[in-house]
Amino acid sequence: MYGNTNQVTLVQARQEASTVFLAKVFNWMAIGLGLTGVVAFYTAESGLAAQIVASPLFIIFILAELGMVFYLSARVNKIQASTATGLFVGYAVLNGLTLSTIFLAYTRSSIAGTFFITAGMFGAMAVYGLVTKRDLSGLGSFLFMGLIGVIIASVVNMFMQSSAMSWMISMAGVLVFTGLTAYDVQRIKNMGEQGIMTQGDEAVRKGAIMGALALYLDFINLFIMMLRFFGGSRD
Repeated sequence: MYGNTNQVTLVQARQEASTVFLAKVFNWMAIGLGLTGVVAFYTAESGLAAQIVASPLFIIFILAELGMVFYLSARVNKIQASTATGLFVGYAVLNGLTLSTIFLAYTRSSIAGTFFITAGMFGAMAVYGLVTKRDLSGLGSFLFMGLIGVIIASVVNMFMQSSAMSWMISMAGVLVFTGLTAYDVQRIKNMGEQGIMTQGDEAVRKGAIMGALALYLDFINLFIMMLRFFGGSRD
């Protein structure tokens, strides 16, 4: 009897730790999305978005973003939590500058509508990742290959300029990033259950930042893909 009681207590403790860790991850994700949204809106309002897209700054910002993500992913175990946090916040701000250019292509109402549609899809897949008993770890490599395919096809279509191919890429992207949302949420949940909350504040903060970055990227990329379906052109 005591053994069963201890086992139940241990399971509850793991679930509580996972809930606390997930809350930290989602809080940082929300901060990142909030910063990106505010920066994007005010950059577009100020007229800087048109200057960014018409200058080399746009490419420079994109390359800087990629560099920050790769650096953070590769060095997270060796840098301080404060540095990881600063890089995440800096990435969110920089991404806001580049995303401000969507206000030049789409109407504000369609951007807002697409955001809420994306939030609904993201939320549904996040809940699925939390509650499903199915192990989604096997989907990781499959989804990663799908992501690589979407990136390569997008680069090719930059030269081909095919509208049909653009729609196919967007559809594939929606499938990939909805799948990644469920996969990443389950992975983060498992991190919480496996004891990351007992590893000290530094490990917890860095784990939360990396989890937030993964979910942030899932949301932003899903939003961009959905804009191609629901975004109303300003032309």
